[in-house]
Amino acid sequence: MQRLLLPQQLVNRSRLFDWLAPLAFRLYLVPVFWMAGINKLQGFDDTVAWFGNSEWGLGLPFPWLMAFLATASELGGAVLLLVGLGVRWVSVPLMVTMAVAIVTVHWPNGWQAIADPSAPFANAQVLASADKLAKARELLQEHGHYDWLTSSGPLVILNNGYEFAATYFIMLLSLFFSGAGRYLSLDHWFCRYLERRSAKAGAVSAQALG
Repeated sequence: MQRLLLPQQLVNRSRLFDWLAPLAFRLYLVPVFWMAGINKLQGFDDTVAWFGNSEWGLGLPFPWLMAFLATASELGGAVLLLVGLGVRWVSVPLMVTMAVAIVTVHWPNGWQAIADPSAPFANAQVLASADKLAKARELLQEHGHYDWLTSSGPLVILNNGYEFAATYFIMLLSLFFSGAGRYLSLDHWFCRYLERRSAKAGAVSAQALG
């Protein structure tokens, strides 16, 4: 029985470090949303046009407002995730942004972000990419500096599926329920401050009643 309890005790003690998971999620998501927001901001007029155009864009109503909200959510969200302030609150608009991206942009392309015909969830679009990639490699090997072109990694075809957006959504969902985590977040210290202030006020009230 004691042999069985020892691993469980070790697992229970690991909860002392449960703040590492939300911290890792926050730090992972910061550059994701910061770069997405910066790209929208730098080409804001193009972003507005893409949000509003129904032929080659998303065809959303109120494109300027939608583009502004998406840009502000991503930039502001990146900063708040970094310092761990209002993490549960800011997770909501970021999840909405990811959900909109999945439905309006990525869903028709299927699951895979990078086309891999041998992987699960390969749809017809991904399967068709195999011949295209093989032809591209053949042309580059014959007419280009193939070794130089692939020195930083193999050639791939971007499928632009909802794999990444769904992953970010799940991470944000976890942060919504867990919060920013202890110690390395402003949320933690702000809550500690409020608890101490409330306890102090309660002690003063008890003394006054006594």
